[in-house]
Amino acid sequence: MSVTQSEFNTFRQFLEEKSGIVLGDNKLYLVTSRLNKLMEEQGIKTLSELMERMQAQPRGNLQALVVDAMTTNETLWFRDSYPFKVMKEKVLPELLDKRPYPSLRIWSAACSSGQEPYSLAMTLDEYERTQLGHKINAQIIGTDLSPSMLEVCKQGEYDSLAMARGLSDERLQRYFSKTTTGRWVINDDIKKRVEFRLLNLLSSYAGLGKFDVVFCRNVLIYFSAETKKDILTRIHATLKPGGYLFLGASEALNELPELYQMVQCRPGIIYQAR
Repeated sequence: MSVTQSEFNTFRQFLEEKSGIVLGDNKLYLVTSRLNKLMEEQGIKTLSELMERMQAQPRGNLQALVVDAMTTNETLWFRDSYPFKVMKEKVLPELLDKRPYPSLRIWSAACSSGQEPYSLAMTLDEYERTQLGHKINAQIIGTDLSPSMLEVCKQGEYDSLAMARGLSDERLQRYFSKTTTGRWVINDDIKKRVEFRLLNLLSSYAGLGKFDVVFCRNVLIYFSAETKKDILTRIHATLKPGGYLFLGASEALNELPELYQMVQCRPGIIYQAR
């Protein structure tokens, strides 16, 4: 598929409007590699034809398929490790410093294929094991804009390649069962702690409720500075006073000092809602 600069500019404007993802000038190859298969399946030969088809059916499924294809669904179990260590050693003890344990709500935003929210559920289980088995009344909400990724999340079933990315043998044996086809399925007691919902970060968060902790990691790097600031402002509105925001290792919150306070954790940095 050959793409003109004009077609590329029109497409990346569409993508930013629908998903917030900003494509740089050097990302034309990404468009062709991600959309080739979809366009073949739909019998579409050019990017202009694809845009025309989507404009003719603004509420059709094609737009969702295109955004889905362009979304980066790269993730690991216990990614960067320190956020989950900080959860166990600082955040959970602080939030749960009451008897009986209060209920906790945790949001995993842009959760891709589910590794992050399930890693959080395992972190809760591991913390409980250090607390003489006291059960934490916790709800984890995982959201993503990709319907196909959410289906993967809900199935909770992964191949061996996915399992090798960040998951220790101990956790593999404790929290998963192997299927007859050689895949691995997460145990029901971990799966039931997570609820998955379809959500575009550009949309309203009003239906989510309030959270004690929000993980929004490795997604803001794809947005413009203006969109990033808007998302962080609206995430703050979902956090309870004193709640915590976790960003990606390469992401920093240098703005909005009136909303967030930086907390050095050694290792890592998290942000507390003012």
